[in-house]
Amino acid sequence: MIREFEGRTEQEAIAKAIEELNIEREDFDVEIIEPARKGLFKKNSVKIRIHFDDGMDEEESYYDEGEDLDEPFDGELEDKVLTFVATVLEKMGYAGNVSIAFRKERKIGLRIDSENSNIIIGRKGKNLDALQLLTNVFVGQQNSNVRVIVDSENYRIRHEEQLIRLAYRTAEHVVKSGQSRLLEPMNPYERRLVHTALNDFGGVETKSEGDGLYKQVRVIATN
Repeated sequence: MIREFEGRTEQEAIAKAIEELNIEREDFDVEIIEPARKGLFKKNSVKIRIHFDDGMDEEESYYDEGEDLDEPFDGELEDKVLTFVATVLEKMGYAGNVSIAFRKERKIGLRIDSENSNIIIGRKGKNLDALQLLTNVFVGQQNSNVRVIVDSENYRIRHEEQLIRLAYRTAEHVVKSGQSRLLEPMNPYERRLVHTALNDFGGVETKSEGDGLYKQVRVIATN
């Protein structure tokens, strides 16, 4: 999840985030989007953007949160989001059709159909993740608590399945060898997926290592 805060100093803005969201400092990363500048008569405020785990259920799938909704819960917001994503794609230089894939209580799924889907998805989904991040920042600026999932060619669900298979293969190797293994850097959602998949896998435990949004999961033998 992404939120923005202001303060007279960076420390004050961070303190506001901690108080309002009731989270610990180590649970989020800070991006300064408007540093302090001294003017002729006064010093302007500092604006920060924080990235943090939004507290979603660890077993949540991108597509499984509540029942499907047949009608838009906010038609105006949906139109704005569709237009925003289509505009970003156009500015990227790629033609594509953006449509509603699903609706949940607090979640909208978008599907991008394009001849350039491979490029839009990017290596390991990085371009798609970046587009989804921008879209959720935009939605947050509309004072909405809705989360938007952006997908193309069913990449999200295929990626989930690949991660779970990787987690199981890694756990089996760790149990046999007795040596821990470190997976490649993952975003918070991907890490939760691995932790949850191996939660009941006998003989191993997992922990996240590293700094920033993209941390690595270490799978450790417990026997």
